Amino acid sequence: MTFSQDKSPSAGTTDMSEGQTVSDKPIPDTAPAAAEAPEFSGAVVISVDAMGGDRGPEAVVDGLVLATRKHPDVRFLLNGDTAVIDPLVAARGLKGVVTTRHADETVRMEDKPAVVMRNGQKTSMWSTIDAVREGAAAAAVSCGNTGALMAISILRLRRVPGVTRPAIASFWPSRNPTGFNVMLDMGADVKAEATDLLTYGLMGTSYARNALGLPRPRVGLLNVGTEEHKGRAELKEAFGLMGAAQEAGEFEFVGFVEGTDLSSARVDVIVTDGFTGNVALKTGEGTAKLAAELMREAFTSSLLAKLGALLAMGALKRLSAKIDPRRVNGGVFLGLNGTVVKSHGSADATGVAAAIDLAVRLARSGFAARLAARVASASRPGQDASDTAAPTAAKSETEK
Repeated sequence: MTFSQDKSPSAGTTDMSEGQTVSDKPIPDTAPAAAEAPEFSGAVVISVDAMGGDRGPEAVVDGLVLATRKHPDVRFLLNGDTAVIDPLVAARGLKGVVTTRHADETVRMEDKPAVVMRNGQKTSMWSTIDAVREGAAAAAVSCGNTGALMAISILRLRRVPGVTRPAIASFWPSRNPTGFNVMLDMGADVKAEATDLLTYGLMGTSYARNALGLPRPRVGLLNVGTEEHKGRAELKEAFGLMGAAQEAGEFEFVGFVEGTDLSSARVDVIVTDGFTGNVALKTGEGTAKLAAELMREAFTSSLLAKLGALLAMGALKRLSAKIDPRRVNGGVFLGLNGTVVKSHGSADATGVAAAIDLAVRLARSGFAARLAARVASASRPGQDASDTAAPTAAKSETEK
């Protein structure tokens, strides 16, 4: 059964797609109690929404197959209609690593976030996030409706103290040694005040430190030019705030950056509002798709072109792998008391596996606790802003 929309007015909640703030006010927890989590002997557990993607549960379960090959010691809670997902899990031999949790309903892509917040307690998405809230899983992954996922995540996990607007961070292919830059916000909220942009910079710094292994990330503020006099008032104010915070925040502020810097080696973390970030993301995806199509047409246009493609096959495969958006699939919701990874709605098995891989790496690094410590330090000058400040967080590979 899919989630049925309620068209009645919503009090205290708003549509995330319109860039409005979602209330943290709790609502009655009427969802049925989740099934008791299996004994996984201390393994990292990832909660996965089986029902949210455009390609259906099959793509999600196939992604789990790929993920278990890379992370054989990780275990999964798969949330959805057990009549559908149990046979898929059994057919792929995943019973030993996957436990299913039944959810009667599914959040559709067209469902309003505010309505889902009010009436979506029986959905697979809600169950997925609640597993993190309960401590049954270290991170959550969903391919579903972005606005609804953010709204449920804020409601159930709450914001980290000091964060007004959570953000979505994504990897952007670049010329840096790591191969990527971090960019945020990619669409969680179309608005961002100067203080929000500063918080994005702190959260992006923590993400780059843990996900890319950068001890002192370079942070840039996206603008229409690099000159200090350009841009809106909030950008100019944020420029001063970020410059003043770089030492305490342990990042290097490189100033304003332009659209041409998104894939350059000048910067590691690019900060912007959700409206601009989402437009840039969709533009980049469309450009990459167009480039791939034009290359395919060019290399199949004649017998000589096909021969050239055959001779260049090795280089073309490496290029294809580098620009393949599936391998960097997964935007992370930053600023919440828990790790949530949003996979692209149209992700296939490879894309789902990439999102799960990201969730596993962040869970193992204790990323959520590190990020909370970094943001908290910004409001308490003199406190150590290092991501290692959280006493319970496990050290990442780069910080051991």
